[in-house]
Amino acid sequence: MLLALAAVLPTLFWDASQDTAPALQEAGITQIRVPAARLDAWRSVAGISAAADLEGAVKLPAPAVNYRMDEASATRAPWLISSGWQFLRKPQARFYYDAPGKAAALAAAEAFCYGAAPSIRTDAAGLKPLAQMLEFLRGVEGVEASPLADIGFIDDGSPLDGEVMNLMVRDNLLFRIVSSPDPRLKLNVRLGSREYPLADAKNPGMMAKTIRANLTDEKRSLRIYGSLVVVARVAQSPSGVRIQLLNYDGAGRQVNGLRVRLLGLYSKHHLSAAGSPGEELLDYTAGAGATEFTLPELKTYAVIDLSR
Repeated sequence: MLLALAAVLPTLFWDASQDTAPALQEAGITQIRVPAARLDAWRSVAGISAAADLEGAVKLPAPAVNYRMDEASATRAPWLISSGWQFLRKPQARFYYDAPGKAAALAAAEAFCYGAAPSIRTDAAGLKPLAQMLEFLRGVEGVEASPLADIGFIDDGSPLDGEVMNLMVRDNLLFRIVSSPDPRLKLNVRLGSREYPLADAKNPGMMAKTIRANLTDEKRSLRIYGSLVVVARVAQSPSGVRIQLLNYDGAGRQVNGLRVRLLGLYSKHHLSAAGSPGEELLDYTAGAGATEFTLPELKTYAVIDLSR
C-alpha cells in the first residue's frame, strides 16, 4: 500500500484562552485545536486557525527514554516510551499526546514518521520546540512510498500482541500487520503458534529476541549501530528508499556517530536533519549488497533519501 509521506502534520491542542494568542504567534504557531467551549472565541483571532477539540481521541504517552537499572549487567538500560505500534495497529484512529516542553517536538516527529496527525497538548515551554519541528516537517518533500517490512505480524488485537509489537518497533524489526501469512515476506509471526508459544510471549522482550533470531540479522533490511535509543522507519518509493530516524532521547541529548546499514545498493543520498542544517553523511559506501553510512549527529529527527 502506498502512503503519502509528509501529507499531514500534527496540530497543537491549546486549552488556554484567546488572550494567550500573542504567545502562540511569537512561537510561530498558526493552527490549533481547542476545547469546544473556546472555539468561537479563538475563531475571532486573526492569524490563527482554530478547529474542534479532542473528543474521541486516544491519549498517547509523551515519547521519551527512561533509564532503568539492568540487573543482569548492573548498567542503566534505556527503555523507550514509543507509540509507533499504536499507529500501526490503528492507522485510522484519532490520537493525542500530553507532551510538555521539548517532548512536544519529539511527539510531532514520532507521529510524522508513521504518517499520523494527532493533536499535541503541551505547555508554554513546549510551544517553540513544537513550532520549530513543525516548520522543519513542512519542508520535508512528500513522496508516495510503501513501508518496508521483513516480517508479517498477525495481530489478534490483544494487549500481549501489542506489547510484542511495541518491542519489535523499538528493536527496529521492520514489520507490517497482516491478516494471514504473507509468502512475500521473509518471516511471518503469529503468537500462539508452535514457533511462538503464548507462554513465551508473556515475556515480550524475549519474544522479540526470538523473532529477531528467526529472521537473522543477515536478512534484516535495516540495522543500526551505535545507539539503543534510535528508532527507524523505512519506506520504498518509485525513486528509492526513505529512512526516517528518531532519537527518543532527543529532548535530552543527541546521538553521535550513528551507523546505518541498509540492504540494497544506492549511490545517491540526501540528508535533512532537524536542528542540524548542512550536515552530511560520512563514510558512505555501497557494495556487497548493502549501503552503509554514518550520521555524525542526530539531535531529534532526520530524513535520509537514497536513490540509485
